[in-house]
Parts: sequence; C-alpha cells; structure tokens
Amino acid sequence: MGFVLATAGAAVGLGNIWRFPYLAAEYGGGIFLLTYLILVFSAGFVLVLTESALGRMTGSGVLCAYEKISRKFSFAGYLTFITPLIIFSFYSVVGGWVMYYALQFILGNGTLLADSAYFSAFTAEPVIPAVFTLIFIALTAGIVLRGVRRGIEKTTRLLMPVLLVMLVILAVYCICMPGGLDGLWYFLCPDFSQFSAELVLAALGQMFFTLMIGSGVIMTYGSYLSKGENLVKSAHSIDFFDTAVAILAGLLVIPAVFALSGGSPETLGSGPALMFIALPQVFSTFPLGGLIGAAFFLMVFFAAVTSSVSMYEVAVASLTEKFSISRKKAVLGITAGVSAAAVIVSLGFGVLDFVQVNGMNILDMLDFLGNSILLPVCSLFACFAAGWILKPKAVIDEICSCGVKFRGQQVFSFALRYLVPAAILIILITGLL
Repeated sequence: MGFVLATAGAAVGLGNIWRFPYLAAEYGGGIFLLTYLILVFSAGFVLVLTESALGRMTGSGVLCAYEKISRKFSFAGYLTFITPLIIFSFYSVVGGWVMYYALQFILGNGTLLADSAYFSAFTAEPVIPAVFTLIFIALTAGIVLRGVRRGIEKTTRLLMPVLLVMLVILAVYCICMPGGLDGLWYFLCPDFSQFSAELVLAALGQMFFTLMIGSGVIMTYGSYLSKGENLVKSAHSIDFFDTAVAILAGLLVIPAVFALSGGSPETLGSGPALMFIALPQVFSTFPLGGLIGAAFFLMVFFAAVTSSVSMYEVAVASLTEKFSISRKKAVLGITAGVSAAAVIVSLGFGVLDFVQVNGMNILDMLDFLGNSILLPVCSLFACFAAGWILKPKAVIDEICSCGVKFRGQQVFSFALRYLVPAAILIILITGLL
C-alpha cells in the first residue's frame, strides 16, 4: 500500500486538478473522459507495469538500472535522471503560488485574489513568488531527507486520503451550485459527435503527464519492492487512484466554472488562468467562499507535494547509488541546483519576462521540454529496453515471479513492442509540429 500510495501520489498532482478538467471541458466533456479512461487502463497500465517490473528487476535507480539492462543504453538513464529535475524546476514555482494562495485564503483575502489582475501582478513581483518557491523546495527536500518510509511513504499515507476526502466534499458542494448539474451532465455524458483524432492525442498527452510515465518515478519506487509484491495489482491500483482524483477534480472544477461562465468554461482559460484567476472568482460567489477557497488550495498543495517528493526521490536514489554519497549530500546538492533554476523560472514572469521563444516564457519552455518531449522520449526508451533488449518474456517472468497469474501476456507483449511505442511516437511528433 505504501508503494501504491507513494506512486499514486507522484501521479496525482497539479495536472489532475487544473489540466485534466480544462482538457475535458475543451474536448467535449464525457467523450474525453471515456477516451482517457480507455487509454489509462490499456496503454497506461502497460507502461506502469513495465516500469515497475524494470525497477524491481534491476533493484536500482534509473542511472544504474539502465546500465544493468545494457551498458550501451546507459544514456537513457541519464536522460531519465535529468527529466524530473527539469520538470521540478518549474513545478516548484507553481507549488509556491499554490502555497501563497492557500495562505491568502486562510488570512481572509479571498476577495483580493478574485481580482482578474491580481495574479499577473503577483507573479511579476521579484521577491514574494521566489520566496514561496524556495519554501516549497525546502519542504520537499525535508520530506525526502527523512527517507522512503519515514518521509515519502508516511507523508503520502497521510495526505492521499485527506486529498480524496477534501475532493469529494468540494465536488459535492460545486455540483449543488446553480448551474452545477449542467456541468456534471457535460462531464459525464459522452457526445460521440465530439470525437476526433485531436481529442485522442490530447487524452494520450494527459495520460503521460499525469501518470508521470517516463519520469523515472515508477521505476525508482519499483526498485524498493520485494519479489513478493503483486505488480499487476499495484499497477491497476495506481491507475485507479490517479483516475479517481482526476474525475473528482473534474466533478469539482467543471460544475464550478459552468456556474460562473454560464456554460462556456473555455472562456475562463487554462493552466494558471483557470487555477489562479477563474477559481478564486468562483469561490468568491460561494457562501463561506473563503473557507472553501482555503480548503481547495490546501488540497492542491497536498497534491503538489506528493508529486514533488517523488521527482526529488528519482535523483536522490540515483545519486546515492551511482556515486556512493550520503542521502543528505544528495538532497543538499539537488536542492542547490533546483533552487537556482526555480528562482530563474519565477523571475521569468517579471524581471526576466523578456526571455521568450515563440511567445513562451521560461516556465512554458521548460513545461514543453519536459512534458511534450522528454517524458515521451524516456517512455519510448523504457519500452525499447523492456521490449527489445530484455524481451517481453523477461519482463513477464519478473511480473509473475511471486506466482502472480498474469492474463493477456501475448497482448501485453504486442502492446509493449509495437502499440505503445507507436502511440508515444505520435505524441512526440505531434508535440514537435
């Protein structure tokens, strides 16, 4: 259960709570949800199971795991090592924003946050956002420093149930708002006339992003498992937890923005605009809106922390094993590096806002690099390592090592070698075009 909650905690993050609801609203609601569910429990299951098996088989972090698979393939380990650090460098900035907004709601400043100009003014400041970013990084480092059982596992065992309970309460509240039932109907009822290739690609991209496939997290946590653990059951549980949170977030956000926008949620924007502008405006219309806003941003903060500690752990586990250094030295070294990078990202909304490429600021550029390029590439490497270097039989033998009955082995082998890599290539090519 510790492995399932820790890995699900890695998957459950900001992507579930702002990215998934917006994509669902943009791509037809129920039909996007249906497509996403099919992909998560097919391709997503194959990848989660494969990375878990590779981790347990090698018993190593990503740097040494790929070396054990093939020395000629060790470069894949270094790329997988770098990827979560790149993602964390901008993820921690957003985590700092969430901390600040939670604090402001707790202090009773929810009305101030509902001003549409407030978010832009806040992020353009050079000091306060950077300070909260560094606090978020320090908190993450502190949890990881305590180790896997005392830090990561204990934290996720506490925060994941709290997160789910808060999501359920807030979702029920939002559905009961005037107009909330219209949002519920839109989100849950598929309209097959809205189905398109673009929708499938969006759902595939969200699957990779939210499950943290290719980030090394699943492989790293898998390396801590004993041979007696049922990997098939764990993979299904991880997919279930992540999907449950995404659906609950949709049940919260979509009815709320439907009520605010009069049935046109796309007018409220996506990403930061949805999280930090539209939702505070929604909460300002609630009775006890300050309390609801504080609960929501605390919940998002919990989700962000469970993801951030997992990204940290990938690098820490690899450094301690590869270079035989202490956990403390690894955490301090990583903290120094990501802190410097995160401050630069934070300043990209103000002092360094002139640093742009094709209209993308520093955060957007790192987001594109990490989620649209590196995660798919690293996932492709994992498929190649498992399907073509080790061969599917070796992976299946690892999965079944404790007497697990694994049905559909031929389908798994075919998907691992052909179907899933093809889907990854489509995402990668589409993202680069």
